[in-house]
Amino acid sequence: MPENNDRLRAARLRRGWRSQEAAARGVTAAGKEALNDLSFEVAPRTWRRWESAKPGWPREDYATALHAAFGVGPERLGFVAPDGLDLDEDDGVDVSRRTLVAVTAAALTAGPVAPRHVDPALIGYFQQQLEGHYRADMLLGPHDLIGTVSEQYKLIDNLVRTSAGETRRGLLRVGAAYAALVGWLYQDAGDLGAAAFWRGVTQEIALRSRDVHLIGYSLVNHAQVRTDLGDGLGVVDLCEAALEDASGLAPKVRVMALQQQAHGASLLQDRTAVDRLIDEAGGLIGRVDDDLPWGNACRRTPGYLEVQRATCYGRLGLGEEAGALWTQVLAGVPTTARRDRGVYLARHASAAAAARQPDEAVEIAREAATIAVETGSARMRRELGTLERAMRPWQDAPIGRDLSEVLAPVVERG
Repeated sequence: MPENNDRLRAARLRRGWRSQEAAARGVTAAGKEALNDLSFEVAPRTWRRWESAKPGWPREDYATALHAAFGVGPERLGFVAPDGLDLDEDDGVDVSRRTLVAVTAAALTAGPVAPRHVDPALIGYFQQQLEGHYRADMLLGPHDLIGTVSEQYKLIDNLVRTSAGETRRGLLRVGAAYAALVGWLYQDAGDLGAAAFWRGVTQEIALRSRDVHLIGYSLVNHAQVRTDLGDGLGVVDLCEAALEDASGLAPKVRVMALQQQAHGASLLQDRTAVDRLIDEAGGLIGRVDDDLPWGNACRRTPGYLEVQRATCYGRLGLGEEAGALWTQVLAGVPTTARRDRGVYLARHASAAAAARQPDEAVEIAREAATIAVETGSARMRRELGTLERAMRPWQDAPIGRDLSEVLAPVVERG
């Protein structure tokens, strides 16, 4: 039995709260704002119990305040749920349902409605912050960013409610980008229900902004969730809707819709459509020259369309062709894109297994497993689960046992 709750103590010190009393004050302030309750308080004696060897499980308002302060739920701060408490951690997601309630409340919180002056320079400020969040996502993975990004969305939403004219329209556009990022973070964390909720928020704000490019982007975001759900027809429907008036769309949005539709076609086992759609996107990617702050993966990701084609070929069971593409892609992945590299490695390993190269598959999986543990990406764990299924013909052979050994830390982390 540990002498104290070291996870909570470490989180406190990372926030710069050197004493337990300072932490109690900090979480009290966060809770008052998150709960909209000025009477809320965390007493120092409560905090001392939380840092003890038997912290118990915090009541709901305390859990909300802890998430608001640290960006993660109690289960990641050393609290142990009592028997029978459902944390809704299916598929490896470690964001509890009460945490989801606390974070998604940012999209539903009532706020001031009286007009006031809002400086238009705030739009550029939030856009710059967004770029930083995209970079941090590549390095950290989803769990450490969900709380931070959703809180900034909440601030933008409050500013939208009090601003007017072009400033309000600009804040709506950047707010939609923030909501889309929260949706992506939940999707990467494996919580598709929360991802779908935030994709809906994105679409609502896009429609309110009257921005046709943003509306198309929001439909592609919905299609991404349908892809993870394995709904090929749903993906195609949404992408076709996004492309209905393609002549008026920015090339970037058309590229996004075409490549996502290719994923839908791969789920429907239609290789001809996959190649046609990705080739069409390839003809447009050189024309992407807008300054929109969202949806820039096609510019930021080396070999963007080769990544999509390789992923689609993997779904189609084309192991050798997918493997050749992954070798090409991985050679250009920068060290800063560690999580993406892990996903690509896991897919490359599955392609090797499909090509009946089990030794190569296990060797590639070693690095992917290490990155999966470091980042906590549920998407990566799902990809490694796909590899496990592809390796079933060798599960009783020595190489199959080697794979189990390689993946053991991932299973423990999940």
